[in-house]
Amino acid sequence: METPREVTDEDGLTWSCVEALADPGEGKVAVVCTPSGGAQSERLELPVDWRTSLDDAALLAELSRARTRSG
Repeated sequence: METPREVTDEDGLTWSCVEALADPGEGKVAVVCTPSGGAQSERLELPVDWRTSLDDAALLAELSRARTRSG
């Protein structure tokens, strides 16, 4: 099992992100990020190499966009 990647947002929430089993499409993977607090988990579609290609700021930006869409 892969080790979750953790990032902390401006609200102090620590998000733990792992690849989901579902495959959303060519060149992308489904990633589920679960917060440390009471916020809702978010599902993202990210590049296959998201662990190395996205820095923390880019991952947090993706999370922010997902939260805006779902909220």
